[in-house]
Amino acid sequence: MHLLDQSIILGYIVLVVVAGVLLSRRASKNMDSYFLGGKTVPWYLLGISNASSMFDISGTMWIVAMLFVYGVKGAWIPWMWPTFNQVFFMVYIAIWVRRSNVLTGAEWIQTRFGKGRGSELSSLSVTLFAIVSVIGLLTYTFIGIGKFAVIFFPWDLSPNTYAVILMAITLVYVLLGGMYSVVLTDLIQFILLCIASLIIGYISLTSVSPGMLRSAVPDGWLDLSFGWNLGLDWSGHIPAVNDQIAADGYSLFMVFFIMIVLKGILNSMAGPVPTYDMQRMLAAKTPREAGLMNGIVSVAIIPRWIMVSGVTVLALVYFRPEIQEMGTNIDFEQVLPHVINKFVPTGVMGLLLAGLLAAFMSTFDSTVNCGAAYIVNDIYRKYINPKGTDGQYVRAGYFASILLVAIGILFGLRPNTINSITEWIVFGLAGGYTAPNILRWHWWRFNGYGYFFGMMSGVVFAITFSRIFPEVSAVNSFPLIMGVSATVSILASLWTKPDDEETLVRFYKQVRPWGFWDPVYRKVVLDDPGFMKNTQAARDLFNVLIGVIWKLSLRLIPLFLIFYEFISMAVAIALAILTTGLLKVNWYDKLEDH
Repeated sequence: MHLLDQSIILGYIVLVVVAGVLLSRRASKNMDSYFLGGKTVPWYLLGISNASSMFDISGTMWIVAMLFVYGVKGAWIPWMWPTFNQVFFMVYIAIWVRRSNVLTGAEWIQTRFGKGRGSELSSLSVTLFAIVSVIGLLTYTFIGIGKFAVIFFPWDLSPNTYAVILMAITLVYVLLGGMYSVVLTDLIQFILLCIASLIIGYISLTSVSPGMLRSAVPDGWLDLSFGWNLGLDWSGHIPAVNDQIAADGYSLFMVFFIMIVLKGILNSMAGPVPTYDMQRMLAAKTPREAGLMNGIVSVAIIPRWIMVSGVTVLALVYFRPEIQEMGTNIDFEQVLPHVINKFVPTGVMGLLLAGLLAAFMSTFDSTVNCGAAYIVNDIYRKYINPKGTDGQYVRAGYFASILLVAIGILFGLRPNTINSITEWIVFGLAGGYTAPNILRWHWWRFNGYGYFFGMMSGVVFAITFSRIFPEVSAVNSFPLIMGVSATVSILASLWTKPDDEETLVRFYKQVRPWGFWDPVYRKVVLDDPGFMKNTQAARDLFNVLIGVIWKLSLRLIPLFLIFYEFISMAVAIALAILTTGLLKVNWYDKLEDH
């Protein structure tokens, strides 16, 4: 790496650390300031921060691998997270979450289940789930940044050593500045990422012609549509890619697609997992701004798709010899760093690497800040030091952050791939979370005991599933884990008493969810005849459908541009304009701040 590139990267690292130092006094005032920015951060900055956190380096490497293998159809595969959950959040879920006015998801439990034994157990289960999720995400980022850094940095260090060093540097400004530091540095990182994405897109468009791209891919690679089977045969290009498709288990693509759509709908209706998504919602000024914040995320993430499509095209045309040399052991997660190393000129490389380093940092800082909030607020303050000072709680946040990073590094040192960690998070762990968290919003009879036993059975089953059923893929584990969790949730609720009437009435009036709440609604109107029931389920679900089409079209526009599919791009633009208009009339104009 040239000295100029090293200087740019070093300058960026110094900048974010200085930002953390400057914000440390403001962040250390109290718990709200440190973990939620005092609930004063504008919605658009929270949204950009959230988008920057999603623009992670591990995920970017993974998406490049999916696009390389599956082409335009690879745009469907991130639905397994699911990426369209932001649409559910912006339409109604984020508004329900923000109305609770709490600090963490575990604290939110008290607004739903009260303060009895069931609520206490439920709060512990959410805290445990949050910590397990955060450790999983830290492991995921650890693997990605190590693989990426070893190709570029000039010192002869191992991927794990690079990952530890970069995590330690990032941890410094997270500790000092809390949420203020996370949002400010995420904004800086987002600007860098946008510049980096445009550079990659420009290099791709000026280095690869339409004919070069089409000659490098099999028939059907440029098609978004698919049949029962995937319909891609790499035998005439890179035969070993067929082995990757077989290993992924996506050959029957229709089955896979149905699975991820159903899983995505259920995951989204369950609400945000207790990580940085939920923290941003709780940090919004008002419920309305919580919805708007999630809306802008779908727009702000567009530059990422310019980058991944540009890297994919360059790899297909120019990285083929290196891939073929790997034989049957292709490591697609190395495509992104190798392409950058080969194509990006001096000076621009430093800027680009600073942007990608920012992608790692933005995911890492948000994850650590969120996990520390659970440990401090829902364990330390609640059970160990309930009468502590604000300074003690902030210092506990420092310790919790260091502890989480240390555990994440330990798990990251194990032999894992980005794809294996991704599938465990989005199928296994999500399977244990989904059922109890759908029921908490939509069924009045669901109680704290049902939530606790449902969550715990799901998390334990997710952790042990691969050892009990080693022959079952992560994709197919989701319905099995969710089925166990749902059964346990319902049975535990029916075998125990309902939550107390006062808690149910207060929650229903404050959050105003739709679903099976008629017995509670009847009690509410006895005391408050003017209370208006939430009858917007049909409108919300219609807006979700339109929003999913809107989000997909925004993603496809840059993809079709870089792939030279201009007619398809025009269709995507038309869909984006049409769905934007529908959402303006039927969602934006009707947002409320109850």
